Parts: sequence; C-alpha cells; structure tokens
Amino acid sequence: MPEWSWTRWPSREALEREAGSPARRTLTMLGRAALLAAVTWGTFSRGEYGGWAVVAAAAGLAAALGVCAAYLRVSREQRLAPSLVLAAVLVGGAWSAEGLQAHLLAGVLWVGLAVTAVVRLPAGPAVVVAAVALASYAAAGWEDRLSVTVTVCGLAVLGYLLRLDAEARGTARRLLAQERAARAAEAESAALAERARIAREIHDVLAHSLSAQLVHLEAARLMLDAGTDREQIRERVVAARRMAQDGLVETRQALSALRGELTPVGEFLVELTGRERAVLTVTGTPRPLPAEAGLAVRRTAQETLTNVRKHAPGARCTVELRYLPGEVELEVRNGRPARGDVPPELAGSGGGYGLLGMRERAELLGGTLLAGRHEGGWRVLLRVPA
Repeated sequence: MPEWSWTRWPSREALEREAGSPARRTLTMLGRAALLAAVTWGTFSRGEYGGWAVVAAAAGLAAALGVCAAYLRVSREQRLAPSLVLAAVLVGGAWSAEGLQAHLLAGVLWVGLAVTAVVRLPAGPAVVVAAVALASYAAAGWEDRLSVTVTVCGLAVLGYLLRLDAEARGTARRLLAQERAARAAEAESAALAERARIAREIHDVLAHSLSAQLVHLEAARLMLDAGTDREQIRERVVAARRMAQDGLVETRQALSALRGELTPVGEFLVELTGRERAVLTVTGTPRPLPAEAGLAVRRTAQETLTNVRKHAPGARCTVELRYLPGEVELEVRNGRPARGDVPPELAGSGGGYGLLGMRERAELLGGTLLAGRHEGGWRVLLRVPA
C-alpha cells in the first residue's frame, strides 16, 4: 500500500450523514436510546453504588457520553490531534469504568472507539487507536480467551468493512454530484445554444425583410426630394409593401424552421430567385438536407441577395446549388452594379452583421463561408456538411 494512503483521511462525503426516511431516523434514535438504556442499566442495576457514589457514577457516565460526542464531531471535521487526544481520554475513561466494575460501559467504550477509529481516522492512526482499544478490551476479559479473540477479530473485520462501505457511499455521492453538475451545465449550454439559434433566426428574418424595405422606402424618399414622377415613387412604395408581406411569410417560415418544419431547399430557392430576378442552377442529385444545413443555405441565399439589391442594384446575379458527396455548396455571384438605379446613399443601410452571422452559422455546422470580390463583382460560397 502506498505511503500516502496511511495518512489520507476518508472522504468527507463518506462521513456525511444521510438524510434517510422518517422511519429510518426513528429506528436510529430508538437504537441509540436502547444502547444508552442498556449501558445505564448495566452500570447501576447491581446496586453497587449508593449515596454520593451514584451521583459520581452518573456524572462519569454523562462525561463519557460528552467525550464520545466530541470525538465523533472532531473526527467528522477531520482534526487529527483533537481526535487522538479524545481517543486517549476514552481509553483511560474505559479503564476507570472497568476499575469501578462498570464492565458494560467499559466494553462499549473500547468497542465503539475501535470501530469508529477504523471508519473515521486516517489508516495509520486508525490502526493504532483500534489496536489499543481492542487490546484493552481483550486484557479486561482475557479469562475467556476464545470468545475474546473471536470478538476482537470480528470487530476488526467489521470496522474495515464499514470503512469500505463508507468510502463506496462517498464515491457514489461524488459521482452523483458530478453527474448533476454535468447535467446542469449541459442544460445551460443547450439553453444558450437555443437562444443563439433563435437570435440568429430573428436577425436573419428582420435584417433581410427590413433592410429590403429600407432600400425601397429610402429610394422613395430621395425620389420625393428630387421631384421624381409619382408613378416611380409609387412603385417603390409598392415594392416596400411587398417586402413587408414577404417578411411576414419569412417570419412564419422561421417559426416553422424552429419547429423543424421546412419546405425543400430547392423549392425555396426557386421562389427566392424568382422574386429577386436571379438565375438559379442546381447540380448534383437533389436530396433532403438536415434541418440546420438547409436553414443555413436558405439564410445565406436570402442575406446575399439582399446585399446584392442594396450594394449592386441592377447587377446580374447567379445562384448555384451543388449537391456533393457528404456536403452541399451554395455559390452566389453578382456582376458590376448598374449605376443610377438606386442612389448610393442606400449602400449604407442595414446593420452590417449579415456576413458575420452567415459565417458564424456555417462554422457552427462544421462548414465554411467565403466571401470576397470576384471578377469585378462579389462572390459568396457556402459549404456545409449534409
């Protein structure tokens, strides 16, 4: 056995009191009361004490109980020096009781000290205390050598088994506490992940819908300031109204996505590119995509086409969806913007967090998102496992 184990205390969890049922607590209290009654009866039943001797014997019994309680407390608190001092006091007190013919009290003190020392103290001091207590018990009753030897061996084995049982309970309690902490951390992590997911959905829906409306309303305002023809202004207002309606539809789709109810990605892109007047190409064999991957494709397409409308109005835009082995790619390209379609002031509308949100969504799924200038225009390439 390694040297350090002789000085290691039992775990605190092993010495903690269990919050048992009311019936168990009642039985424990009854057992202690029965033991106290037996010790008291064994001490005073013979009538060997009279007058002040009875008072002295009662005081000695009360003192022994107080020392026992103090020993149990300091050993539970894992204070070695006070535990050893009180153990020595109990051994000496038991010899005093033996000398005064209180044999039962002396035996209970020695036996109880030996067993509790093995259960509560470090292995090295426990062996010493238990050996002294059991040797005292054996010396006091050595006339009946066989029964004393069997009793001493049985008590030693009992103490060792109780120590192993206490350590097992302590280990079980630690594992249970760790499992509860892990479950709490897992639940908190899941809640944070769900909050982040909902936040991304809210951003994507509102950023796409509201920024599109802002483009047309800002254009209408600038046209009003410039005295543009009323019919052109009306077109902008109608377009903004249509974007608001589309935003409501997208909000319902976002709610459906949060519930796991999604329309096929291909159908969604056909409808989206039709509204945005973009060219859609699908390569590979279409297949159902996982919910998160499909949602990433949808939101990336929405955000990218919204950015094209804001920053490159009138530019030719192409959308290509590629079904690859084990993954799916979405590539959106636009050419040079057609100057003069929408005033340049509109390029600054929006929050500027769309690209960051798309990249974050892709990385959470183990994918990538590349965005940058390409052949005079802009290119966004999303690749996610699917």
